[in-house]
Amino acid sequence: MSRPEVGAGGAAMDRGGPDVAPRPGPRAWLALAVLAIPTLLVSIDNTVLGVALPELSAALRPDAATLLWVVDVYPLVLAGLLVTMGTLGDRIGRRRLLMVGVAGFGAVSLLAAFATSAAQLVAARALLGVFGAMLMPSTLALLRSVFLDRTHRRLALAIWATGFAAGAALGPIVGGLLLEHFWWGSIFVMSVPPMALLLVVAPLVVPESRETEPGRLDLVGVVLSLLTMGPLVLALELAGSAGGVTPAVVASVLVGVGSGAAFVAHYRRRVRRGLDPLIDLELFARPVLRHSALANATTMFGLTGLLFFSAQYLQLVVGYSPLQAGLLLLPGFVVTVVAGLAAARLARRFALHQLVATGLALVLTGYVVCLFLQVDSAVVLLMTAAVLIGAGIGLSETVTNDAILAAAPPEKAGAAAAVSETAYEVGAVLGTALVGGVLSAVYRAGVVLPVGTPSSAGETLGGAADVAATMPADTAAALLASAREAFVHGVDVASGVAAVAVAVVLVTAGLGLRRAHRDVLAAGASAVDADAGPRGRPAADRSSRSVSTG
Repeated sequence: MSRPEVGAGGAAMDRGGPDVAPRPGPRAWLALAVLAIPTLLVSIDNTVLGVALPELSAALRPDAATLLWVVDVYPLVLAGLLVTMGTLGDRIGRRRLLMVGVAGFGAVSLLAAFATSAAQLVAARALLGVFGAMLMPSTLALLRSVFLDRTHRRLALAIWATGFAAGAALGPIVGGLLLEHFWWGSIFVMSVPPMALLLVVAPLVVPESRETEPGRLDLVGVVLSLLTMGPLVLALELAGSAGGVTPAVVASVLVGVGSGAAFVAHYRRRVRRGLDPLIDLELFARPVLRHSALANATTMFGLTGLLFFSAQYLQLVVGYSPLQAGLLLLPGFVVTVVAGLAAARLARRFALHQLVATGLALVLTGYVVCLFLQVDSAVVLLMTAAVLIGAGIGLSETVTNDAILAAAPPEKAGAAAAVSETAYEVGAVLGTALVGGVLSAVYRAGVVLPVGTPSSAGETLGGAADVAATMPADTAAALLASAREAFVHGVDVASGVAAVAVAVVLVTAGLGLRRAHRDVLAAGASAVDADAGPRGRPAADRSSRSVSTG
């Protein structure tokens, strides 16, 4: 017997009834506005850090590896915990988990703001990853329970994704303004007031949502998932910071792969015994979900890779202030917002594989443009690349998020949202680890240090600028010229590597989604259902065990 599900608009729908879902009411749209705030803030945190890297490098003096850790430890921890937190939210309540994440994220932001060393900042960023893992799957899963009709849900997801893109756009601007007047820690303090407001407002407008029969939490699965995701993402970080494969990278991969095999075996045992596993691996048997997650990872790869070098290029090579650098990057983020909103409408006319392939092709073109950056290049070249990459991200991520949620059963909304967010964070780690790692390796190999120059100048461009400020004019000029040339050469090489990676995913995901689309059409489904999953799904999803309460 099907159970009714109550949406935020106050209407109930019997899953066994018609395929017409209730229209969302005013409370649903207000809930959407509230749920977009954590996404906005997390996105601001990601991009504002890129603008602050030069000043942070001068204040805390991290070496190249530690600087990568400052950027990457957050998505590293996040990626390892997202699946666990998504499933935990399904069980204890998605809104409840969201509230815990909001409170923790605000409190730890203060710790990050007042860190006195790079090691302390890395630790604080790791804790931010723990609480951030509670935020992102909760917001996406709650959107699933609030917007039952797929047409309205697609629009809601476009607005949600716009919040992500808007945060990316606001980050450099807000960061530039703060850094003009305050110390680098102010970029973390700004998250605290909105998080405090969320603690008050969210319980009033966002309905609680959870599985009605969640079963016992799979603790063994939790441990094995952490031992799988953590070491594999760590291997990417270690390879990036070391500039290649090291014994530590190999060991991390072996631990991750071994734990992954153990997780699969454990999953199969629980299924045979009729017990609920941590995550339904059958979700990945759906081609649309699998390839959409791959595309999600690649769009974030493109964004974080660009952000890692663009702010440093604009400030330390060209000579702009943090605020000016943020303003120059703004058009790319604005295009991301516009493309995300346009994708909701375009999805009515074009198939999923067409939009995703177009989006990835734009990201690829943006990185090809970056191949031509030089020390004396016109800034418009980087702005053009940012616009192309931003348009590709906005076009692709809206439709892939919708496809991932639509391909999963409603009672697995948290798990599906966790898959989507895990893809994002793995992509974020890859973007910084691969692009940043290649850039750093090329920089270290190419920079020429005058006799007696501190080694920190050979680690990062920010370190070279800091050291040059204490040297005689002629020596400082020679050091900075060499450092800038080495950095820009690293950008060119890293952009080439990124372009190849995006091209591979463009072919893989584009063909995979096209094949899935054709298979469903051949089975007699509509074009819309072809994008929903391997068997299609009507506008109002059926057979839910999930309950939403005000």
